[in-house]
Amino acid sequence: MNFAVVYTPSAENDLADGWLRAPDRNAVSEAADRVDRRLGRDPLNEGESRDDDLRVMFEPPLAVFYTVDVAAATVRVVRVRLRTGPRP
Repeated sequence: MNFAVVYTPSAENDLADGWLRAPDRNAVSEAADRVDRRLGRDPLNEGESRDDDLRVMFEPPLAVFYTVDVAAATVRVVRVRLRTGPRP
């Protein structure tokens, strides 16, 4: 099953802000493309679960927070963070 990946307006703003601040904007663009492909294929087997239905996936230099609606075959990206340092 393929999933539609949609970004909330705040997640789109997060991604745009991260792109503007990134030392390597190409790396951010490529990571965002990989995120869309990975989440579109199998979002429940990507990333790690968090509180409630929230999941997080790391695709350097990005951290992407999302929820999955299996019945609607939709992934909703709710937050995107630029990660510039090593992962704790």
